[in-house]
Parts: sequence; structure tokens; C-alpha cells
Amino acid sequence: MSARLDWISHAGAALRGSLRVPGDKSISHRALMLAALAHGSSRVSGFLEGEDTRATARILQQLGVRITAPSAGERVIDGVGLHGLRASAQPLDCGNAGTGMRLLAGLLAGQDFDSVLIGDASLSQRPMRRVIEPLAALGARIDSSDGRPPLRIHGGAPLRARALRTAIASAQVKSAILLAGLYADGVTRVDEAQPTRDYTERMLQAFGWPIEFGPGWAALPGRQSLHACDVQVPGDFSSAAFFIVAATLVPGSELLLRDVGLNPRRTGLIEVLRAMGADIRIEAPRQHGGEPTADLRVRHADLRGIEVPREQVADMIDEFPILFVAAACATGVTRVHGAAELRVKESDRIAVMASGLRALGIDVQENPDGALIQGGSLRGGAVESHGDHRCAMSFAVAALRASAPVRIADCANVATSFPGFEALARGVGFDLHVATQAQMA
Repeated sequence: MSARLDWISHAGAALRGSLRVPGDKSISHRALMLAALAHGSSRVSGFLEGEDTRATARILQQLGVRITAPSAGERVIDGVGLHGLRASAQPLDCGNAGTGMRLLAGLLAGQDFDSVLIGDASLSQRPMRRVIEPLAALGARIDSSDGRPPLRIHGGAPLRARALRTAIASAQVKSAILLAGLYADGVTRVDEAQPTRDYTERMLQAFGWPIEFGPGWAALPGRQSLHACDVQVPGDFSSAAFFIVAATLVPGSELLLRDVGLNPRRTGLIEVLRAMGADIRIEAPRQHGGEPTADLRVRHADLRGIEVPREQVADMIDEFPILFVAAACATGVTRVHGAAELRVKESDRIAVMASGLRALGIDVQENPDGALIQGGSLRGGAVESHGDHRCAMSFAVAALRASAPVRIADCANVATSFPGFEALARGVGFDLHVATQAQMA
């Protein structure tokens, strides 16, 4: 995004109230893609109105899919079937959406036309070889810029099903393989070194594709059919995470987060925070389209540092920036290992969070795959988010416990995943506002 946007965040009173965070970004991407390939018309409710998901919708429209928006948070997709997409004369711009690009690479690998996937400056630096190589093993032909976008996908390459074992614990990589497998003869199987979230598997099942899966594996036959269905997108757990930690850290706080998605491969943060002493209660559990959801009641609690279990890392990889903030406010030391993936997200999240927390008075020692965080007292100051939406929101939460205001630079990209964050945060008690030009100088 081009416009500069800084925030000023202050400590304030206890956080109170109830809220619903926007729809899950991962599910919103997948719902659009599978609905586009289905026969019939699908309605997606609770759709995330973020820039990442809108980019995916625009790309599918470029490929000939009719998508309408009857109201905010709703999309109606008229599916064109597995072989109904049409070539686009223009590149397909994913913006900042790494999920969109990696999943679309799998989907487009099976088409009979060429495609070019591009992204913004941040996405253009993110590693894509992790999807290019397994897709090539299925027969796809994809050119890149030394393993980075743009991706030039050559159509007409016959895909051959096979069993693959992924080297990286990534639901995006697994999903790209499965989407390519829709177009392959035979059974495509993915085995993972560590189980990752199973959104794609659950949604393929909901759209009628015969798929078998369990923790750490999935297998599907190619050349079947998807059938339209309605999708209710639950609240995004990664977005809820900022409020979970905020209510935990601010004395006297109690928040009710309604209708949060609790996919078992997504909620490692709850287990880690509970091990640190957090008071998080799951209320009214239910199911939406095969996805478990519930309300979360969070009350203030004092935290203690722990060693984060390596087996939890893949289940909370997007939540580490806000966990770093929780660790900064805990008593004692928190140790993180096994999270090298954080260095190739929208930013190097280990470096960005370590630098920002040090600027606020916290002792953080980086290591190649994590950090050691010594809990302490946060002071005010200025931090850089480096255009990373999750880091920006994490620093806004950190300021709730700081002794003076915190200025957070480069926050415009928050709109990619959490449009309306500022208003929702202020509604439950955050003292957060956009910096003036004079404050930014």
C-alpha cells in the first residue's frame, strides 16, 4: 500500500464488552476458489472484507467467474466447473496475499492456458519454491524469479498424481498440492512432517469431493466434481488473538469474543497462553460447515514465561507476534524455538518484533528459529512494523501496558487482514488513533 499510516496507542482502562472479529482469511480464500470451480451457485457469508481476499476475488473474476456482493461480508459465486476458467490477458495481481498466490499456483497448474501471478513489493520477496517444487513433481511447469514472484504458470501440462512428503510444515503448500491434484489422473497424497491446519480438506469435503484425511496426511482422487454449497465463515482466530492477549494483559479486563473459528490445527496459542496462566474459557461450542467454532471469554490474568513446546509451533505460526507481546509482559523468560518460518512471512517477524520490543525496554535475544524474551516493564517510544499487519496490531496491544504512548509506523497493511481493527479496538477500550502529520514527522 502506498499511503503512509502510523498509529499512536496509549495505555488505558480495563477492556470490556463483546465483539465479533472479521471472517477467517484462510477460509475466505478457499471458499472463493472452490466455489468458483463448483457446479452451481454458492453463497459465502461472513466473508473477510480484506484486501487479500478481495484480490483473490478479482483474480477469479479475471478468469471468468461471476462473483457478486449482495451486502458487506457476503459473496455469491456462480461456479464454472473444474474446467470452466478462462485465460486472462493481464497478470493476476495477488497484492500482499501469500495464501492467495500459493493456492492459486496449485489451482492454475492444472489449466490448459498460461497464467502469470504477481504481487506487491512485500509478496515479491516471499519464497515460492516451496510450492513450485512439489507442483513440478506433479508435472506442472512454473517459472519464477529465483524462486520468488512473479510466477509464470504454463498451461496444458498433464498432471500426474503421486504421493508427496512436504519438507515444510505449511498448510499453504499442502493446499496447493491438493488443488493441483484435482486435475491429476489417479490419487494425490500429501504426507506432512508435522500436521498443519486442514481447512482445504474440510472444505473440499463440504463441496462434495471424495477426500480422505487425518492429522498430517490427505489423499484425493483427481477428475471428480465439486458441487455448490453455502459457506458460513467463522471469525478469524488470528484476528481474535490480539484481543485475547489484550484482555489477558490489562488488569480488570473481560472480553467475550463471539463465533471464533477453533480449527484444532489453528489454536495452539490458547494452549500456550493457558500454560502461561491465562484465563480463557470456551463457551457454546458449535459447528459451521464442518468447522468448529465457539465463543471465547477472556479475563485478565498474570502470566509467567515458559518454553513454547515445539509441537505447538505449526498450530500458532501466525500468532507469534502477539505471543511475543504476551511474553514481554510475563514474569520470567519465554523461549521460542522451531519457528524459522517467521523469518519469511510478510516481514522477518522475529527481527521486527525483537527490535520493536527492545525499543520499548524489553530484553529480547534472537536465535535463527525463535527468540528468548525476558519479561519486564514496557516503556513508551516509537517502533517500526515494516508494513507487517500482524506486527502493527501486536505493538498496539503492547502499548496497553506501556508507561507512555507508543507510535507504530507503517500500519496501512492492517487492512489486508483486519479491516476495521481500529474502530473495533476502540469500542472495547483501546486508546488508539491515527497519528497526525505532525506526530509522524
